[in-house]
Amino acid sequence: MGSASRGALAVARASLGERPAASVGGELLDASARIAAAPALLSALADGSADLAAKTQLIGRLFAGASVETRAVLTAAAEQTWSSPDELVAGVEELGLRAQAAAHADLADELLAAASVIDSNHELELGLGSKLGDPAAKVALVEKLFTGKISSSALAVVAHLVADPRGRRISAALRQSARIAADQGGSELATVTVASALTPEQQTRLAGLLEQSAGRPVRVTTVVEPGLIGGVRIQIGDDVIDGSVRSRLEDLRLQLAG
Repeated sequence: MGSASRGALAVARASLGERPAASVGGELLDASARIAAAPALLSALADGSADLAAKTQLIGRLFAGASVETRAVLTAAAEQTWSSPDELVAGVEELGLRAQAAAHADLADELLAAASVIDSNHELELGLGSKLGDPAAKVALVEKLFTGKISSSALAVVAHLVADPRGRRISAALRQSARIAADQGGSELATVTVASALTPEQQTRLAGLLEQSAGRPVRVTTVVEPGLIGGVRIQIGDDVIDGSVRSRLEDLRLQLAG
């Protein structure tokens, strides 16, 4: 996000409060999809020069079925200046994810579990990511796949991301959503990519080291990628620590080419 959007999101998050009602998360996710699908609505809400009272009335009219709390958060978001209209959509979506996470402590873990299932099935990921597929059919597919295996809150997030991917790979969108959910709960989410699986003892030690660095609890999820050859790559938020053999070989190749 641009600097203006980060500031706008911080103000809008304050309006969300620490314990939003259980319905707010889903309503905000629905609102982000509706806003993204309606260019005229998006333009009106993202227009920094527009009258604030007019924006409030527009939100009240178009989202009359949502709770007062949800409409207040949407109004707070629309009152801010965003770096771009698309980042307003992303901001409302993040607010929805944070509201879901505030009401459901296990959301990050469930989203990671869903991402792992999709990652492990190449045909499933291709089908869900296809631009030609019917969004309703994709939602029906993930509902059939995950109903009873993850909570209804997590399933609502998966269905939202599948129906409104906005150019994102579904597994990547799920992992990013899990990072947001973890942050809402006061922890970091680290994705550790290794050439071969870590032992439980190695995972525990790594989590301890990362917590010392981050200054707060860290949830570690491991991705095995034999192509790394050896070493480890760690991503926490936007920070990447790459100590893999593949990375070092690529660095050497570039030096030789230069």
